[in-house]
Amino acid sequence: MKKYFAEMIGTMVLVLMGCGAAVFAGAGQPFDSVGTLGVAFAFGLSVVAMVYTIGSISGSHINPAITLGVFISGRMSGKDAAMYMLFQVIGAIIGSSILWFLAKDSGSSTTLTGANGFTDGHMAQAFVTEMVFTFIFVLVVLGVTAKNGLSNFAGLAIGLALVLIHIVAIPITGTSVNPARSIGPAIFQGGEALSQLWLFIVAPFLGSAIAAGVWKGITVENDK
Repeated sequence: MKKYFAEMIGTMVLVLMGCGAAVFAGAGQPFDSVGTLGVAFAFGLSVVAMVYTIGSISGSHINPAITLGVFISGRMSGKDAAMYMLFQVIGAIIGSSILWFLAKDSGSSTTLTGANGFTDGHMAQAFVTEMVFTFIFVLVVLGVTAKNGLSNFAGLAIGLALVLIHIVAIPITGTSVNPARSIGPAIFQGGEALSQLWLFIVAPFLGSAIAAGVWKGITVENDK
């Protein structure tokens, strides 16, 4: 159970810190704005911190899409993958509940939970964005955590990859590439966030599955 609780805590921190930056310090807030770049780094640095905190316990997936990719690539069992995803979603809900409580009287001009979403008529762009950038993210994770990967720098590589992804994707979807990160905020936001939630689950999972398949085709980690 320790690794499952580690995933719960890690995902809670990711949602609280990353979405918290969007709620309290994103562009257009009545507080000091750090803008898109600051929010991107908040998500990336949260991942870096958690990789080096709980990586030795659970691998610090803190993302069901990463867990799916790891499972498809043959690095974990189906039972562990299901439990990881469950506890990641629980962690995201806990993080979102804390953020909602802190932000409900803040005067923030964004959603009180940093929920993902897309504008009318842009569903195709949102789907492709979440699928492609999850593909890139999961491919990075599988590469740097491979047996012959540069594992000592895995946390930095994964975190910085997430920063890059957020810089590009925030204006399009708010950036998910992580179903748990979308589920938690959407539950508290309700309305449109819930109605669009399917995309932020299906597209990242599809991107992850493609990444795992591509990685299995190009990896040399098992070559003699």
